[in-house]
Amino acid sequence: MTPNRLLPDLAARAEATAHSLAPDCGACTDVTLADRPDATVVRHAGTVAKAHPPDSTPADLVRRLTAAARLPGLLLAPLTPAPADLHGRLVTCWPYGRPVDPADPDAAPWEEAAALLASLHRTPAPAGLPAMRGPVKAARAVTRLRSASAAPRAAVTAVLRAWDTLPPWARAEAPQPAPGALCHGDFHLGQLVRHPAPDGPWLLIDVDDLGTGVPGWDLGRPAAWYACGLLPPDEWSRFLTAYRAAGGTAVPDAGDPWPALDVPARALTAQAAARAITKAQAGGRPLDEVEQCLVDACDRMASVPAELVREEAK
Repeated sequence: MTPNRLLPDLAARAEATAHSLAPDCGACTDVTLADRPDATVVRHAGTVAKAHPPDSTPADLVRRLTAAARLPGLLLAPLTPAPADLHGRLVTCWPYGRPVDPADPDAAPWEEAAALLASLHRTPAPAGLPAMRGPVKAARAVTRLRSASAAPRAAVTAVLRAWDTLPPWARAEAPQPAPGALCHGDFHLGQLVRHPAPDGPWLLIDVDDLGTGVPGWDLGRPAAWYACGLLPPDEWSRFLTAYRAAGGTAVPDAGDPWPALDVPARALTAQAAARAITKAQAGGRPLDEVEQCLVDACDRMASVPAELVREEAK
């Protein structure tokens, strides 16, 4: 692979696809939306080209792309039915959708997101769809943390102790409990776009982690941020209430939702804290306020075993 050619060649792929769909697109400027080791994304006019994670397999990605194409109204459908190879990376093209504006938190579409997730969880999973990859990604973040030799030992210890309270499935050491629901696998507000842009309905994007598994995982990140004090209670209440109203299956219709969300929230807190520590180490800086909040939450979790962990031990 030639890493320094991936970005320009991906931009050329986006441009060629955009011009094939709309020869007079009127916008010949490429915009890099993401350029990370696990994903590179470029936009040209109304087309977005994405290089998927290096560990993506063609068969699993095709199954995920096929599922997205068959679920209009829930997931953004790809423009390309099968991935192409570009410098050893699997590449797909998608229509552009307008994302959530991070500068306008009051306009965050919590209710719409909750309704989409509830519908996704109620939808029968297509035959042959791989397992949801959320626990695998969390485990990889913790594995990278273990090798961060220069990271603050107290912070690392807090995260690892919290991680050890989780059941094997949440650490990707065992299959997820059956029966599994159709799950997004990596939900956060950045996984929503309006399509057609700019004012079409909200849709879920990013199928890299789509699969069968524990639906509570998709609620785990908002739950974690709420538990850490990073998501205001009214926003969490809006999200949870809308999810229940839409018939979501991850939590009971009424009562305490936390027995179903405790393990996913803990796992995603540990993942976020692990990423925060390795990112701060790479940047040669101390943890910022939010990152320290995540580590502190791990420290608290380590001293209070998860309810579901205790149940599995019986």
